[in-house]
Amino acid sequence: MQFSSALLETAVNEFAKLPGIGKKTALRLVLHLLKQESEEVQHFSDVVSRMRTEIKFCQRCHNVADADICSICANSMRKHNMICVVENIRDVIALESTQQYSGTYHVLGGVISPLDGVGPNNLNIDTLINRVPKEGADEVIFALSPTIQGDTTIYYIQKKLPQHVKVTTIARGIAFGGELEYADEMTLARSLQNRLPVESYVSSR
Repeated sequence: MQFSSALLETAVNEFAKLPGIGKKTALRLVLHLLKQESEEVQHFSDVVSRMRTEIKFCQRCHNVADADICSICANSMRKHNMICVVENIRDVIALESTQQYSGTYHVLGGVISPLDGVGPNNLNIDTLINRVPKEGADEVIFALSPTIQGDTTIYYIQKKLPQHVKVTTIARGIAFGGELEYADEMTLARSLQNRLPVESYVSSR
């Protein structure tokens, strides 16, 4: 692309750094901003800046939050004896969209993947192991993507949980190798409702 303005080119290049945004889409976004009032563009800039500098991560579950504890963990109406373990924040949003789960979450921040240099110490596993007895959890639900890495993570964590804790995984309406965040809400809802004991899931693979 040839630009008559260095400022325009710089803006396009910055937008193109965002995931899923190519140069053409970046140019369209930048040109859209140019058509807006200066106050609106400044407000947009302020919102993004505040999000980056002020957002926090829940000290309990590692979800995004506006305070030290996220709104889900702080909600007394949630079932705090039930913890759903997910890979990332996008999975929390996907599962919440089903409106079928009333427990709490724990965001691992990834899955065990030795080939990618990700081991147990790189994930939020220790805080989960500490949470279970501290909060009196009696069920841990694994809602990880059905991949080899996801299964490895489930197996590793299960071995570290107290034996009296019920350990389940969402039913696999999601294809093996699929990503949880891309599953439709109906499939996710059924997967939560029809969750299986981890032993049954592992033996069926």
